[in-house]
Amino acid sequence: MSRAMAVFVTRRIPAEGLRVLAEAGGCRVQQWDSEEPVPRAQLLAGVSGKQGLLCLLSDRIDREVLDAAGPSLKVISTMSVGFDHLALDEIKKRGIRVGYTPDVLTDATAELSVALLLATCRRLPEAIEQVKNGGWTTWKPLWMCGYGLSNSTVGIIGLGRIGQAVARRLKPFGVKNFLYTGSRPKPESAAEFQAEFVPLTRLAEESDFVVVTCALTPDTQGMCNKDFFSRMKKTSVFINTSRGAVVNQEDLYDALVSGQIAAAGLDVTTPEPLPTDHPLLSLKNCVILPHVGSATYATRTTMSVLAADNLLAGLRGERMPHELLL
Repeated sequence: MSRAMAVFVTRRIPAEGLRVLAEAGGCRVQQWDSEEPVPRAQLLAGVSGKQGLLCLLSDRIDREVLDAAGPSLKVISTMSVGFDHLALDEIKKRGIRVGYTPDVLTDATAELSVALLLATCRRLPEAIEQVKNGGWTTWKPLWMCGYGLSNSTVGIIGLGRIGQAVARRLKPFGVKNFLYTGSRPKPESAAEFQAEFVPLTRLAEESDFVVVTCALTPDTQGMCNKDFFSRMKKTSVFINTSRGAVVNQEDLYDALVSGQIAAAGLDVTTPEPLPTDHPLLSLKNCVILPHVGSATYATRTTMSVLAADNLLAGLRGERMPHELLL
């Protein structure tokens, strides 16, 4: 970088990522130094005149932010694999480069997806509550029974990096069949699991467990709705670790209350955080986590370093380790 480049970092990120920026010659860092999201007014002020922006999934980077930044903004680096918080059309129009952090959170998110599936299908939070509130009285043949993975059919919506990593972890549990759906068949990826590419309707009808790991796009928004849940088996378990907006939550609530499906586990919701009085939180057969898919110390550290490396490479006019091609 020939002259000092000013960058704005929208949150307190892991120290290793900040260190990469601090040690880069000619980079002046301004940071919103808090665990909490940057308020809108501070975001607009913070980006003003900056050449680079390092942001998070919870920061809505829209036309207003881009206007506030002005023509100096050359690079946006998001510490996330998802990018539905970025106004990509507007960003492309202005010739701004975008970096993101895929791959590094694949394993952590896949582990969490499997943990959530097991916790939901075997009713672990409910069982823990029974121990605490005195509901555990004696051994009963059908008390706290759930559903197991052995000989089951698992349907994966979106067989990308995370979807494949989930299937790889579930296979040793004795899953009999893998089905998947998405924008197109992926025979190379599916071969490892002998997974069959099927329409969404068939996946809903035949799966004992449905795991959603797709990206949020106009095509996937609200895709898991009343029609989808009505096709699922009454013994089926639904898991979403992708984006909350892929699911119509009112329809999911109705399906859970009516017994149309057995249970659901969500790591993502709309909105986030979910209000504490939200109807889904009143249900015993719905396990909800606070979007912690990538929350391991190692993963978050790696994400922060990659986001910093993307930002610096973009500012230098070099190839980014992971660039979103607009």
